[in-house]
Amino acid sequence: MKNLIQEAGFFNIVEARRSVRVFDQEGDFEHSVVRDCLELATLAPNSSNLQLWEFYRVPESSPLKDPLAEICMKQKAAKTARELVVVVARRDNWKQTTKSNYEQVKKNYNGTDPKKQKQVLSYYGKLIPKLYAKYPLWSPIKQLVAWFVGLKRPMVREVSETDVRISVHKSVALAAMTFMYAMKSRGYDTCPLEGFDSKRVKKLLDLPASAEISMIIACGKGLPEGIYGERFRVNPDQVIFEK
Repeated sequence: MKNLIQEAGFFNIVEARRSVRVFDQEGDFEHSVVRDCLELATLAPNSSNLQLWEFYRVPESSPLKDPLAEICMKQKAAKTARELVVVVARRDNWKQTTKSNYEQVKKNYNGTDPKKQKQVLSYYGKLIPKLYAKYPLWSPIKQLVAWFVGLKRPMVREVSETDVRISVHKSVALAAMTFMYAMKSRGYDTCPLEGFDSKRVKKLLDLPASAEISMIIACGKGLPEGIYGERFRVNPDQVIFEK
């Protein structure tokens, strides 16, 4: 019975979540909830457990809040948000997170399953560096190797520099969605924004050139006028297939 109640609760959260574009400026807003929900977001599934994400909180009290809202094309969601969360992809952090995973694998197995431990350590010690490293002409070489291996057996084809970048952003997006569901579970609304000047955002937040802004999430208590019409989705039969 408990599991059914929990399931129904999650279904209700998914049904209730909307992208809200106008937030209440007068009511109470617990900024600590944002931190709690971001910590939950770090538990999101991600490719190879590399966790190549960062989250920058810009609350309404920050001197950066208004300039950031301006950079977000003056969207109402950004201007009325009680807090903005800048979700950043950090593909360049792969070496340190790979090393952390490598050490954790040794700790987890601790010699209990030498064969499996060797396989996983090889994954983090050899395969990940080959996939994420950057060298001149390395991207086309990886593609050529994948094509050649794929002639004889199933092989991952998405190995180019662009493919790796996309993979990182997919993982970051999973964390962002987890954050938005968590916020809704605490009674708050969100709106993911893609309309912003990424170059100016990076300058404002003093981010390195290698960082990439995945999205900016506006947070607050949504007002009725912040929902622009009824929800529209295409018929599930148009996008869900069984083979």
